Parts: sequence; structure tokens; C-alpha cells
Amino acid sequence: MSTIPASVAAPKPYVSSLSLRQRLATSRNWVAFWFMLPAGAFLIFFLAYPLGLGVWMSFTDVRIGRVGQFIGLENYQWLMDDGVFWLSVINTLVYTTVASAVKFALGLYLALLLNRNMPGKAMIRAAVLIPFIVPTVLSAIAFWWIYDSQFSIISWSLRRLGLIEHNINFLGDSTWARICVIVANIWRGVPFVAITLLAGLQTVSPSLYEAATLDGATNWQRFRFITYPLLTPIIAVVMTFSVLFTFTDFQLIWALTRGGPANATHLMATLSYQRGILSGRLGEGAAIATAMIPFLLAAIMISWFGMQRRKWQQGSDND
Repeated sequence: MSTIPASVAAPKPYVSSLSLRQRLATSRNWVAFWFMLPAGAFLIFFLAYPLGLGVWMSFTDVRIGRVGQFIGLENYQWLMDDGVFWLSVINTLVYTTVASAVKFALGLYLALLLNRNMPGKAMIRAAVLIPFIVPTVLSAIAFWWIYDSQFSIISWSLRRLGLIEHNINFLGDSTWARICVIVANIWRGVPFVAITLLAGLQTVSPSLYEAATLDGATNWQRFRFITYPLLTPIIAVVMTFSVLFTFTDFQLIWALTRGGPANATHLMATLSYQRGILSGRLGEGAAIATAMIPFLLAAIMISWFGMQRRKWQQGSDND
């Protein structure tokens, strides 16, 4: 049995000549961190910091031109007894629910229609995007002329058909004003839902439909058991964004009605702007904006937990 001579020393463990700083600079994880650092700083500076500052301001009595002092929950207690605030909450919930539901129904219908083979399909897809591409303010101005009490094309057409005798004051009546802003939001938001769902439909394998057709499945059965289960994760994502965009809508409402008539179309976003900027009560406006956060978090969490269910990913009924 051979032995190692005593004069032969055991090999020393390899020690990297790179310093700690060099290893951090060349490590894969740290390289990813350095690439993400600018985006993270951007999000912190332009999103996290304003959000935190707004929450802090909601606990103060700060006004434009005057440094505020900490007053605790006084702004929120004031809002609890404010009828206009609760009207804006109801308007926001109705506006978001109705507009999002209609946008989903119309968007899904358009997506299924555009997914078929038809002449001029590329041109139709491009035309569908027009309402989403047009700036919001321009869309609002166009609808403002459509709803104008004197020059409305709708009132003119109905009068020509003999259905009405006088022009309809669309934006001067509370009920009509609520309907009009919802219609404008639907017109603008449908293309986003339709194009996103259409992209999801492109990923469904045609062989699944062919197999279902050979088994005698109807159009409704193919949609229910193939299209919808495979499209559900995308539906969750697109509807989350749709709800968030609708709930925080400001430009369309402000350009059309400025919250009128008689606060009938005020949303939480427009009321926050009116109280915080126009009236100068920054603390109260920040409190209204902060009150929107629980609703937004609820919409995000519903979508998040829904996407975690296995049946949404696999098309089964098993959780």
C-alpha cells in the first residue's frame, strides 16, 4: 500500500483572485440587479414616492401655498359626512361596473369575429384600434359635439325621423349625462379589450376545434369548453387593466361634464381634483384619492387569486 510522502504538501483550495466588488459586478444575479435598478428607481421616484406623499398629505390640513399640520383622520371623518363624496363613490362603482361589463362583452364579440377568415381582415383590425389611438381629450370633444343640446347629430336625426319634437339635453340631465359618459368610455375602451383577447385567440390550436367538430360539438360547446377555458387567464389580465383604467378615469369625464350637472357625473378622481387642486384643499383631495386605493387593491387581488386557480390554467373544474 503506497503512502504519500510527507514532503508533498496537500493541494491548497482555489482562492479566486477576484475581489468581492468584482464578483458582485460580474455575478449573474447582480448583473440582473444592475439592469433593473434604473427601472426600479424610476418607479420609486415617480410612483411610490408620490403615492406615499399623497397618503401622508391626507392626514394633514395642507393647502396650496400653506404648509399643513398633522390632523389625523379628520379629513376622512369629514368625508364620511359628505354627501357629494358618497355620490362620487356610487357613480364610480356604477360607471366602472357597467362600462367594464359592456366593454368585455363587445370586446369578446369583436375578438371572435376578427379571429375568423374574412376579406379585409387586416384593415378591419386597424380600424378597430382607432378609438383607442385617438387622444382622450379629442374623443371627449367629439362626444361633446355629439351630445350638444343645440347641434347634436343624435337629436337632429331623431327629429328628422319624427321621434322627438325638441332636442335632448344629454349633458344637462343627470340620467342622460351618466349614460353619455359611460357610452363614451365604452367606445374608447372596447378596442383595448378586443385586440388583447384577439391576441389570446391566436394562441389556441386549431386542432382542438377540428377535434371538437369531428365529435359533433356545436359552436357554443366549442366556445364553452375550448375557447373560454384557454382564454380565461388573458381575460383576467385584460379585465383587471380595464377596471383599473375605468375606475381612475379622469380626462374623459372632466372634458365632457366636469362632474356636472349638479355633481351627477363626479367620479372619485374628478372630485379629488376639484377639491384638491381647484379648491386648494390638498389634504382633502389627497384623502379622496387615498380612499380609491382599497377598491383598486380589491380588483387586483380578485384577478390575482383567480389566476392562481388551476382550472383557469388547465380548463378543469379542480382547484
